[in-house]
Amino acid sequence: MSEMKQKYRIDTAENRKFLEEIRNRLFDFGHRFPAPGGSAYYLGDDGTPWKDHNREAYVTCRMVHVYSLAGFLGHAGSDALVDAGLKGLAGEMRDAQNGGWYAGLAPDGTHLPNKQCYAHAFVILAASSAVLAGRPGAKELLREALEVYDLRFWNEEEGLSCDTWNTEFTVLDDYRGLNANMHTVEAFLAAADVLQDEKYRIRAGRIIDHVTGWASGNAWRIPEHFTKDWKADLECNKEKPDDPFKPYGATPGHGIEWARLIVQWALSAYPQDKEKADKYIRISENLFNRAVSDGWNADGAPGIVYTTGWDGKPVVHDRMHWTLAEAINTSAVLYRATGKAEYADLYAQFLQYLDEKVLDHVNGSWIHQLDRNNQPMDTVWPGKPDLYHAVQATLIPYYAPDLSIAPAVKEGKTNA
Repeated sequence: MSEMKQKYRIDTAENRKFLEEIRNRLFDFGHRFPAPGGSAYYLGDDGTPWKDHNREAYVTCRMVHVYSLAGFLGHAGSDALVDAGLKGLAGEMRDAQNGGWYAGLAPDGTHLPNKQCYAHAFVILAASSAVLAGRPGAKELLREALEVYDLRFWNEEEGLSCDTWNTEFTVLDDYRGLNANMHTVEAFLAAADVLQDEKYRIRAGRIIDHVTGWASGNAWRIPEHFTKDWKADLECNKEKPDDPFKPYGATPGHGIEWARLIVQWALSAYPQDKEKADKYIRISENLFNRAVSDGWNADGAPGIVYTTGWDGKPVVHDRMHWTLAEAINTSAVLYRATGKAEYADLYAQFLQYLDEKVLDHVNGSWIHQLDRNNQPMDTVWPGKPDLYHAVQATLIPYYAPDLSIAPAVKEGKTNA
C-alpha cells in the first residue's frame, strides 16, 4: 500500500499524523469565535466571524467543549477561548429571569425565542468538559445546567426528554424528537463520567432502549419525529425535507451517531457483563450497517446522503460534513468493539473521501455542505460555524470507546 493510502488506515503512524494535522488546523480555524459578550459568532468559510448571523447557544457550547479538548492537548490560547464561551453562557446566553439558556442572540443582541432541549443538552456537555479543564465557573454552570434540565426537559416517567418550551417555560410544544434525545445521551454520559454519578448513565440507557425498540421495528431506520404521546410522525416535514434539525424521513447520519453512543453506553454500563454489552453492540452494528447501506455512495457519487425515505432511497442527496465525521467515529469504534476488518476498511474509505472532497485545503476546516456531485453549496449550512463534529472525528478513533471524549483525552486513555 502506498504512503498516501497508508494515511487513511486506522492504527498506522501515517493516519495518526494525518488526524493530528487536521485537528490542529481546526483548532487554529476557530480562534475568532468569541463575541465581546462571550457568545459564539457564526464563522464564515475562512473563519471570519459573520456578525450579521445569529449567535447560537449550542454553537457557543460546542466551542467551549472543543477548546477544552484543545487545552488538554496543549493548544495555545485554549483556556482563554473556553473562558470566553463560559462568559457568554453565564451572561448574555443565560435567562436570569426565567431560568435556562436562550436559543441564541440575533445580530442586534435581542434574544431568540424558545428554550431548546437540544441547546440545554449542549450546556451540560460544555460545562462537563470545562470542569475537567478546571475553568472558573464551570462547576457552577454544570450544576445549574443539570438542575434546569432535570426540572424542564427530563421526564422520569417516560424515560425521555421533551423538546421545546416557550421562553418563559410556561408552554411546552407538542413536538417530541430524537435529535435532542441523542445529544442528551451524549451529555448524560459526559456528566456520568465527570461527576461519577451513575444516575445519568442509567437515564441514557432508558433513552437508548426506546430508540432501539423503535428502530428495530422499522428496518433499523430510526424514526426522528414524534407527537407529544411519543407516536412516530413519519410524514413530518415532508414539504421541507432538508430542514437542518427536523428533516423528513430517515437521517443516516443519526443512525450512525446513535450507533457510536450506544457502544459507548454499553461498554461503560456493562464493563463486567460481556453478554449484555455484546447485545447492544450488535444493535449498533445493525444501525450503522443500515445507515451506510442506505446512504453511502447511494447515488453514483461518493458521500453519505443527508436523508432517505422509509424505503431507504435518497430524498436529500446533499452531503453534510457532520455525517462524515460521525461515520469516521463510528466505523473506528465498531472496529475497536468487534475487531471486524470491514469497519476498518470503511474507516479508510471515509478518510479518503474526507481528504479528497470535504477538507478545505485552502481556507481550513471542513466544507459543511456539498451537493450530490460533491460541489460546495450553502442552502442548509453556509459558512463553517461548527468545529465540534470534525474535531471529535480526529480524536474518537484513538481514544477509549467506553469513555466520553473529554475525560478520555484529559486522562490520556487511548487505544495505543
